[in-house]
Amino acid sequence: MKLQSTSFRTSVGTGRQGSLAPVACRNACKAARPLSVNVTAFKDTPAQADKNATAAPKPATPEASIKLPMNLSTEAAPPGMRADVHGAGPFATAGPQPIDKYMWLRDLRMASPSSYFRVLVNNTMDVLPYIYTPTVGKACQEYHSLGINTRGLYLRIDQDKGKILERLKAWPQKRVRVIVVTDGERILGLGDLGANGMGISEGKIELYTAAAGVNPSVCMPICLDVGTNNVKLREHPDYKGIRAPRPPQKEYDEFVAEFMEAMRAWQPHTLIQFEDFGNTNAFRILDKYKDDYCCFNDDIQGTAAITLAALLAALRVTGKRLADQRILFLGAGEASAGIATLISYCMTRRDNIAPDAARQRCHLMDSKGLVVGSRTDLQHHKIPFAHNDVPACATLIEAVRAIKPTVLIGASAVPNSFNQEVVEAMAELNERPIIFPLSNPTSQAECTFEQAWKWTNGRVLFASGSPFDDITDAKGITHHPPQANNAYIFPAVGHAAVLTKSKRVPEELFLVAAEQLAAMATIEELSRGHLFPLFSHIRDISASIMATCAHYIVAEGLGRNPGGWSQRDLEQGNGWRRAARAAMWSPPATGSAPASMDGTPLSSMDILPAPGGEKTPSPLMSGELW
Repeated sequence: MKLQSTSFRTSVGTGRQGSLAPVACRNACKAARPLSVNVTAFKDTPAQADKNATAAPKPATPEASIKLPMNLSTEAAPPGMRADVHGAGPFATAGPQPIDKYMWLRDLRMASPSSYFRVLVNNTMDVLPYIYTPTVGKACQEYHSLGINTRGLYLRIDQDKGKILERLKAWPQKRVRVIVVTDGERILGLGDLGANGMGISEGKIELYTAAAGVNPSVCMPICLDVGTNNVKLREHPDYKGIRAPRPPQKEYDEFVAEFMEAMRAWQPHTLIQFEDFGNTNAFRILDKYKDDYCCFNDDIQGTAAITLAALLAALRVTGKRLADQRILFLGAGEASAGIATLISYCMTRRDNIAPDAARQRCHLMDSKGLVVGSRTDLQHHKIPFAHNDVPACATLIEAVRAIKPTVLIGASAVPNSFNQEVVEAMAELNERPIIFPLSNPTSQAECTFEQAWKWTNGRVLFASGSPFDDITDAKGITHHPPQANNAYIFPAVGHAAVLTKSKRVPEELFLVAAEQLAAMATIEELSRGHLFPLFSHIRDISASIMATCAHYIVAEGLGRNPGGWSQRDLEQGNGWRRAARAAMWSPPATGSAPASMDGTPLSSMDILPAPGGEKTPSPLMSGELW
């Protein structure tokens, strides 16, 4: 492991963006020593915190002894925190603030990547809130002042325009198959965070490994630094990005076009995931490139798929048809428009109704009121959902009373907008009101699980974008809030596209993924209000979605069979699922072999079962990626 001292190395070999402030002593490790550390718990509830703070640590096993920097020793780690680097047992202890746990995990990743990935893969459900939402939102807000040694590549419009291909070729990873790229303009519900948006690319890319088994050595986070319109941020003395407003559209489009062309020249079979672009650019970029590149936008398409899956699962409880629903969205940005588009498409497929009739079932509300046909200020993506048969309601409660929705979806980033009056109105209209506050991080959610439960007397069918605490009802029964987490969808869809070398990622693929996920919750789970299988089974869930998506891609002529698998093998039994499972990377069970983002190959790889059952080297060992 190379130890960084006082430079913030963000792009290999250049220090570019890179003059990014001194790294704190956590990254300037002066020494290392053997350390056995044990992970116990990692949850933030007070009771669990007290319990874990006094719990005796597990005895260390010999193979757990690895060299870690001193800043990861138990006395230097955040108070109350221990780590089981070889993945034995649950990963959660009481600790200080979630941001400290986020930084602790980054330290572990730098010190011992394989140990980090064992923790990540074996304890995904516990670790998820710290590597992704809600904690990653806080990390992005403070990225410039946390002393972070980024793992991604910054491409700056002021220095790299005309040289992007050169910069990409200088990256030490010579095989890249999955990229998450952002321009930082709309990070979660937090707005324009500029170069700090790198944190969201880093967080999302980890989920490809955790959830769908993409080898971390072929994953790459990227931030297009084009400036920021966040004046307070760009004037902050510690801000590391370009201290200028965002450029005119023509200049911006030329930079994005150069990036896309350079990616195709450098890594032609790489999946590109667009992440947290501003509404206008998100739709334009997706529309421009989706038919010619293997790419998708998770905020538009991934969010749409997970929401549709939640809705289809909820309808398994109510027994109603999708085409009979009236759906009201608070928020009319890329998430709401994407969800409404996919739901409408699903209605035409499942219930055989006309596209116009399907869109009439979806109503959007923005900051100026209900989106109706008489408005002349509508952005392009809102026009298909601008209806003439509803009044121009100014407030949400007015819209609820006028439309009488069966489903209420929030993607507004306006906290507490699903207030008691609104939720109680939904409960009056519906025996089982379907309410999805999807905004994240948690602080931006339209309502909490506890509020929705209380105000509907426990009748709500609920799914949220960020995690909420469990609640216990008057009978002493504990209820767990379902989370409509995109991680159920995008890693599996993306890995299926990579596995089959798909030419593109068609819209239908997200419908296929949503329908597969919606069918996976058991009757018992649905009876408890769980619209999805537990996230602790995410690799099994992903394998099923990967198999369905890969089969669809090949059947549609967009890709080819996974390497080493004949059509006969795939059609026998659960052939597609076996192929998906075989493609999933897992960290080595012991040791500290690097699985790094800096191009160092894994020195210990799983041996994957071939179709006939014989053992063959992993594709990475044989020099062929999928």
